Formats: sequence, C-alpha cells, structure tokens
Amino acid sequence: MDTEGLEPDIENAQGNATRFAAIADEMIKAGVKALVIAPPNNDVGSAVAAKAEAQHIPTIDYDRLDTGAGTEDYSVSFNNVTAGELQGRGLVRGVRSTPEANIIEIDNPLTDRNALLFELGQLNVLKPRYDTGKYRLVASQRIEDNESGGAVFEQLLNDNGGRVDGVLTANDGVAGAVIAVLRKRGLSGKVPVIGQGATPEALKAILRGDQFMTVLNPVDQLATATAKLAGALARGQQAAADTMASTISTDPTGSRQVRSVLVQPLFITLDTVKQVTDSGLVDSREICEGELELRCNQLSIS
Repeated sequence: MDTEGLEPDIENAQGNATRFAAIADEMIKAGVKALVIAPPNNDVGSAVAAKAEAQHIPTIDYDRLDTGAGTEDYSVSFNNVTAGELQGRGLVRGVRSTPEANIIEIDNPLTDRNALLFELGQLNVLKPRYDTGKYRLVASQRIEDNESGGAVFEQLLNDNGGRVDGVLTANDGVAGAVIAVLRKRGLSGKVPVIGQGATPEALKAILRGDQFMTVLNPVDQLATATAKLAGALARGQQAAADTMASTISTDPTGSRQVRSVLVQPLFITLDTVKQVTDSGLVDSREICEGELELRCNQLSIS
C-alpha cells in the first residue's frame, strides 16, 4: 500500500469472528477510503460488507470470494478453478496409463469458500475420465481439518482393500498426512499424491519423491494486485479499478457476480521446484538440508 502513496491500517483478527467485526467497525467509523477484508466466515464478511456499503466505502474480498449473501464490490484471489484444473492435470500425469486407476479424493469442507471452485476445476479434468471408466473414483470424502486427513485416508484405503493408484488432496497438509499412511504401507513414492499450497514440507516431499505435485499460489502477486486495486478505489478512480478487475467471478452459492482480479497459480513438480525458490516465496535453505542437499544440487537449487 505504501507504494500506492497510501497509509495502510492492517489488523489481524486471528480467525476470531467477533474480533474481526469489531476491527471492521472501528475502521468504518474512522472513514477508511477502501476496506480489504479476509473474513473468518461468510456471515461476518457479509455483515461487514453491508455496513461498509451503507457508508459508501468500497470493499475488496482478499484471497477468496465471500459467498452467499455478500455485497462486496470487488475480489482479489487466485484463480481457484485453474488451481483445481492443475491438480487434475497433476493426477493425470502422475497416474499415467494405469488402466482403471483407483482414485481417492479428500476434499475441504464446504465451509471453505474456495472448496467449490477447486472441485469445479478438478472435475473439468477428471469427470470425463470417471464417466468413461478410465479412472475409478473409489472414495471421495470431505474433512473438517488437516489433522483428520490421515485417519480418514487410512480408513478409505482399508475399505478398498489397500488398493489406490492416485490420491487427490485438498492441500499440502492433508497430502503430508496421506504420505505418512502410505509410508507405513510401503507405498510412499509409488502412489502419486496431489497437494496444493507449495509449502516447504510439500516441496521436500516432492524432492524425496513422496509427493508428485503441488500448486503454487504466488502471494506476492496477490498482495501487489490488492494494493493497486485498493489504491485506485481510495483515490476514487473507479474506472481504473474496473479495468484492473476485468474478470467477473460468479458466486457459486449466491446469485451475484463480482468484479475480480484473479492471479494465476502455477503447476509445481520435481522439475519446477526451483521456480518456487527462485521466486523467493520459499527459501531454498528451508528445503535443501540434510539428505536433500544433493538432490537440490542436482536440480540447481541454491
């Protein structure tokens, strides 16, 4: 925001909805020129946006669209449909030509406002293969938190007689829990595991061969896009803001469309881990230690 010639007021409610509402009330009362929000749930986000609208303060949903009854003017997010499509493509590449591949999916709960968008993208790639029988979706289950991912996966794996050819997970945290189960079964590195988030732990798993791919969301680009959009709105330059937010996002659970800036995610496998460290989003020293130092040297990651 400083680069836009504005003085930002940044507060973090730490996921507490009551605190989030109180902070927003203070900002609205202070007469902020633009309000960027990342609410802990849809209800409080919608309530805050409605209060801001009543005071003619433009609002921007940050990171994900507030679905349902939201009234936000703009959103800045990653293209989560594309992220889901990248996950689907990763699974296809990982499974390769395995006939009637047994696939297990572990998804985010619907309370995650991005879950439907990820799944829409995944289905764009995988549904034709499920429909024709090329792949066999043996189980698909939502989990409430990453910690339950391992136990859920192990039960689904047992229910299918211990057979699985590919696992599509909601994020890298769940992927790590799945890998722990596969390791106990002697299957780690033999079954492609698909994650999302490009966390240091996931990148290390990819270097070891335990995880096949992940999706990188370039948060630096997200922050820059948000600052530019907020700057235009704070200066009253709506036409410029509309030009920036040239994509229309459809609320999957509400009947509204929102002007959006969508940042493109990136497909990360062993061959492109270097792209993440070169971007500075993950320090190579976090992933190239101990047994992985040689692997990083082979991939010119420094």
